[in-house]
Amino acid sequence: MRPATILTSVAGIGIVVALIATGGQRLRTDTQQTAAADDEATSPPLMEAAPAPTTDPAASMNARPIDDASQFYPASVDGKPLERVAAAIPETPKVKADNGVDLPRPVAESAGILGFGDRRLQLAGIEATPSDKVCNGTDGGEWPCGMLAKTNFRLFLRLRTVHCDLDNASWSGTTSASCKIGAQDISRWLVENGWAAPSEGSSLADIGKTAKDEKKGIYGDDPRKGDPLTPATEPLPEGPSDPL
Repeated sequence: MRPATILTSVAGIGIVVALIATGGQRLRTDTQQTAAADDEATSPPLMEAAPAPTTDPAASMNARPIDDASQFYPASVDGKPLERVAAAIPETPKVKADNGVDLPRPVAESAGILGFGDRRLQLAGIEATPSDKVCNGTDGGEWPCGMLAKTNFRLFLRLRTVHCDLDNASWSGTTSASCKIGAQDISRWLVENGWAAPSEGSSLADIGKTAKDEKKGIYGDDPRKGDPLTPATEPLPEGPSDPL
């Protein structure tokens, strides 16, 4: 082989190797640039650095903590900084103490007066019906309405304990008070059934007018004519001279 031909072949091979090496280097560079671009696109943006804390006292006075609630409110109003105050505590309603007293085994002396031995209690808000009161019926006849009022009142009481708005149970003579049996106001029961009239200025005035219009109790006829009183199913025990 001629020397010129050999030199030409060697030179061609060197050129080819150089081109291959240059292409591989360029390929690696392009690959690295593409990967860097992908990383930059997927990486989160860098947060700005927090400002350095201030040492200015005036600026510190206007600072306030930020939370979910305070971010919606201004830091100051009319130039004055807002202040946190404690939540108001609802006031507990006060229950009025019941200072009444229980009086056992009352005796009906008349419709509106209770007897406890030698002591008497006039029920408040009503005019007691005397036991000897006589009423006129619609037919012009008379009937002992006071005695029947006392009898019905006695059947209502049945010697049950009454609760009265008294300071204590140590009165003497006659006193006046409002009394209940359970939740039933005794004065109201007497007026509703027409066995006693409301006193002047009493809150039971309207109830008394209704009983009078309906001719109940002392405002009507002798109930023994059409509907005689049913006696108690068993005799009531006699009350002691003074339970207190």
